[in-house]
Amino acid sequence: MGFDLNSITRENVRDLKPYSSARDEYTDSGADMVFLDANENPFDNGLNRYPDPQQRILKQKLADIKGVPSSFILLGNGSDEVLDLIFRAFCEPHKDNVITAPPTYGMYKVLAGINAVENREVYLTNGFSLDVEAMLAAADKNSKIIFISSPNNPTANRFDDTAIRKLLENFDGLVVIDEAYIDFSTEGSWIRKLEDHPNLIVTQTFSKALGMAGIRLGVAYASQAIIDVLNKIKPPYNVNALTQLRAMEQLNNTDLNASQLGQILDERKKLMAALPGIPCIKQVFESDANFILARVDDAGKRYDELIAKGIVVRNRSTQPLCENTLRFTVGTPEENVTLIKALKEL
Repeated sequence: MGFDLNSITRENVRDLKPYSSARDEYTDSGADMVFLDANENPFDNGLNRYPDPQQRILKQKLADIKGVPSSFILLGNGSDEVLDLIFRAFCEPHKDNVITAPPTYGMYKVLAGINAVENREVYLTNGFSLDVEAMLAAADKNSKIIFISSPNNPTANRFDDTAIRKLLENFDGLVVIDEAYIDFSTEGSWIRKLEDHPNLIVTQTFSKALGMAGIRLGVAYASQAIIDVLNKIKPPYNVNALTQLRAMEQLNNTDLNASQLGQILDERKKLMAALPGIPCIKQVFESDANFILARVDDAGKRYDELIAKGIVVRNRSTQPLCENTLRFTVGTPEENVTLIKALKEL
């Protein structure tokens, strides 16, 4: 059949007339205008006005950086809102299904449950690769979305481009590639392939490489047609003024961003070299992210021992294929020295 955006969009969303806010209707900067349209407090304190509901300045900055039109960008209150909007726009509750590839980011399953959408799980192979044939075989006429985290959380590896391309070309629904950790990978983003694949959505975040987890800002990149659908259902002022301001400041801080990213990559390399020599570490998996997954002799025991030493890591043993694994975020040089010292003392 091939991909048809109109056919996979929920009927009520297709027919929806979106809410139009006062700031949607008037977009001029209006330095000399008298604004009496939005029932705001008129006394200026820097935040008494509603923020730009379309985040135009911030989107244009991202468009310049990523090399895409600003109309290809949607911003959300964290990536979780962006992912939830995708569910709500394209998945009919109690009817449709999505396909995920555990072990993977846990919010896909949670959001499927919240939206009453079946989550069909096709596990990664033992080598943490996508089982493309099984994923395509799991799809039926009600399969609307495939979610792929690449680089993947918690396994830290990036998936093969050929495998993802096969899904894009053979699945009639949307393929969402979650690139929260793409800045730590040596390979480029799938954003560069948006015009080649009309069913592709790429999500990214300000939380990881940009160090802005506290402002809650997620991004979706897709065709204008897909972004137009998502804009119909997003809350009018979903990204607040402080978030927009702080995000712009961080994007302009290019030297600091590059310095911190370089230091994280250097520290990841040092951890990758140090961890295999520690007796309780049995296997260290390759990483394209800002964390490392390692198999240990007894994850529950080692987790508790690290807590007792004041170090919090993540026990991923409950995830498929991740028995007795701990996930170590790459910290500052001082924090990483503390981690290695503590592990050697166990």
